[in-house]
Amino acid sequence: MINQDTICAVATAQGGAIGIVRVSGPDAIDITSSIFAPIDGRTKLQGKEAYTLTFGRICKGEEVIDEVLVSIFRAPHSYTGENATEISCHGSSYILQQVMQLLIEKGCRSALPGEFTQRAFLNGKMDLSQAEAVADLIASSSASTHRLAMSQMRGGFSKELTDLRTQLLNFVSLVELELDFSEEEVEFANRNALLKLTENIERIITRLADSFNVGNAIKNGIPVAIIGETNAGKSTLLNVLLNEEKAIVSDIHGTTRDVIEDTINLKGTLFRFIDTAGIRETHDQIESIGIERTFRKLDQAEIVLCMIAATDSQEQIQKLYEKIRPKCKGKQLILVFNKSDLINEEVKKELEQLAAHHKTPHIFISARNRENTDELEELLVKTANLPTVTQNDVIVTNVRHYEALTRAQESIHRVKEGLNNNISGDFLSQDIRECMHYLGEITGTISNDEILGNIFAHFCIGK
Repeated sequence: MINQDTICAVATAQGGAIGIVRVSGPDAIDITSSIFAPIDGRTKLQGKEAYTLTFGRICKGEEVIDEVLVSIFRAPHSYTGENATEISCHGSSYILQQVMQLLIEKGCRSALPGEFTQRAFLNGKMDLSQAEAVADLIASSSASTHRLAMSQMRGGFSKELTDLRTQLLNFVSLVELELDFSEEEVEFANRNALLKLTENIERIITRLADSFNVGNAIKNGIPVAIIGETNAGKSTLLNVLLNEEKAIVSDIHGTTRDVIEDTINLKGTLFRFIDTAGIRETHDQIESIGIERTFRKLDQAEIVLCMIAATDSQEQIQKLYEKIRPKCKGKQLILVFNKSDLINEEVKKELEQLAAHHKTPHIFISARNRENTDELEELLVKTANLPTVTQNDVIVTNVRHYEALTRAQESIHRVKEGLNNNISGDFLSQDIRECMHYLGEITGTISNDEILGNIFAHFCIGK
């Protein structure tokens, strides 16, 4: 059910020169008008045309709170599909709170997180995947995440899913019609045509599900684990890459005892760096827990930077490599020889031969002196090898969508197997409808209050 309350919220961040208060609901225009006096003293807001701006004052009794501009939107042609206003005033937190207080006194209530977008969904202004894309657009931190969010907001993903559901609905209707004439043994749904359709839908669903690995990396950052022995320079490198003192740097062994994470945009690609506790034999219980977490985080990484002090002996380096290599199967491993400013060309050549022997990409840097760190960033971007994303690409970035797609994939696979095994129409119908159900969960055609509450609870207030 759509809540009939009129809601209001501050829609802008604190500290800006301009602040905006949004109001939406059946009484939005009337309530806003009750605290607003047009500067010309003539037509009230109720008589104004939609999509117009009116200059005037917000007043509390005889006291003028601020001079403002009020935008008018009339249902159903607004973001929420309801009557709505936006009050643009000066960005003072005092002014914004005074405006909010006046609106609440006149009958508004404070909006819940994501309630404006939730109303837009409930009023049919967008489907659920488009509503989720609004939050992704607000949170976008790179060109790629922005393009993916815009593509989803524009309905590219929704259209593809809607087309699939429509095709399935047409066929399941024919299959179920056959059940009404089971005694006559008629066949309305051509099984060969249905098999071709099923194979095509399975390919599309599989493509969308498989795109999640790329989409997740673009949205949340490619996980890069920085591992190595104590005092190899891992924390120094993290600080250099992030350009801030994120991790404590010390000559004392075992300074980093826990996992430290942060993200950074390198040449348009988002990376999530994970600085880990140094690997060594230790009797310190806390440090041991940190080392244990190191190997757990290693499982989550897609790229592993194995930090090696170039001043270590060949035997020590070989021993570390043999310990780490088995845990890096399926991952991109890069050997980072740090403290290269402290070795001569002969040692450098020996280390290059070692890396070549193991067929592992490598680079020499001095994290402390910031030597070759730009080259390391370029190597990371090259290793990530993410595709160029446009606003027309349909790539899954949402875990909820991915889970629904994998279930839809299982259902459509059962449909295909059933057709190949000539199973009865009632079983076919059940599997087709199950596939439609999971596709509908993504767009919100099929939803429940628990799912909606969980999605919109993570939005910011005012959106």
